[in-house]
Amino acid sequence: MRYPVYSVTQVNEHIRDLLEADPGLGALFVRGELSNYKLYPSGHHYFSLKDEAGAIRCVMFRREAVSLRFRPQNGMKVLAFGRVSAYPRDGVYQLYVSTLTPDGVGDLHAAFEELKARLSAQGLFDGDHKKPIPKFPGRIALVTSPAGAAVRDMLRILNARWPMARIYVVPCRVQGGEAPAEIAGAISWVNARKCADLIITGRGGGSMEDLWCFNDERVARAIYASAIPVISAVGHEPDVTIADYVADLRAATPSNGAELAVPDQSEQYARLSHLSARMAKAMDRRVQYERQCLDRLSACRLLQNPMAWVEDRRARLDRQGERLTHSLTVRTARDRENFARLCASLDALSPLKVLSRGYTVARGPHGLVKSVGDVSPGDRLTLTLSDGTVGCTADL
Repeated sequence: MRYPVYSVTQVNEHIRDLLEADPGLGALFVRGELSNYKLYPSGHHYFSLKDEAGAIRCVMFRREAVSLRFRPQNGMKVLAFGRVSAYPRDGVYQLYVSTLTPDGVGDLHAAFEELKARLSAQGLFDGDHKKPIPKFPGRIALVTSPAGAAVRDMLRILNARWPMARIYVVPCRVQGGEAPAEIAGAISWVNARKCADLIITGRGGGSMEDLWCFNDERVARAIYASAIPVISAVGHEPDVTIADYVADLRAATPSNGAELAVPDQSEQYARLSHLSARMAKAMDRRVQYERQCLDRLSACRLLQNPMAWVEDRRARLDRQGERLTHSLTVRTARDRENFARLCASLDALSPLKVLSRGYTVARGPHGLVKSVGDVSPGDRLTLTLSDGTVGCTADL
């Protein structure tokens, strides 16, 4: 029996295809201890995950590593999420990691990823439903804790940047088991009363457990159902919650949320001053142009002497009359000459001219006599002369 012969690359690629075809290895969480951790200049992270009985090689590429919110170190307990595949060049399988979190928040992270995937599949993160943020909001509702530092920072920034806006603080808890229901209820309350043009919801930084209320499905659906645009301003810049994905705009911090919500009055005053200066210059140019037009019109002869127009038209009418009279005279003379010439030509062709030279026209019983055959002996003929007619009898 002959067995097929494969190259090393073919074997390794076949093993890779088998691993990637297994749905159980396409997306899984792996808990372990970091070992042989190395960060390369390319930005890729290479390490191993090990436990008491084994180890698995791992790689986390730069595009996924930019979302890391901690510095991995050897010996750290972590929870990795990714897929298992093989690298054909080395002939080894490894875990391609997309997210990496400390093991202490592993369960929360797993719950976060599950809810994120489910809500994303239902379209809550789609950009089509996101509403534009008003440029100049007149009323802003802050759905947050009234006792936190975040609300003070937002009020300070909002009053400094856009003091003409009315700010309503809608109090609710932003930490603990009761917080999700209160946040969702506050957002619904603002929408029911239509008392704001914009909603900012969030809180200051904290651990993942502290921010967990903004990863609650009730809060996500309340934001999604809000007819009023919502800015999510939760924690610090690396913190990302479900509310950030659903909201119409995500702010890195509560302070940043206040900055994104309203324009800067100093910038608007500067812009208005610039526009006012441009308008004044434009008006000056227009007035100058109109004054020049007025000066040209004032110098116009017609306005200085209104009868000049009538006089010009009279002079033109006289010239036109003279030209018409001259044209008629010339035309009449030419027509007379032509008439005389035609009369002379007609007179030269007249039969009377021929008769005056001694010729006679003979007419018989059958009409004009042109030949001898037209006349019979004894026929009565009439001869037309230049001065009359004479009768005679034909004699052949």
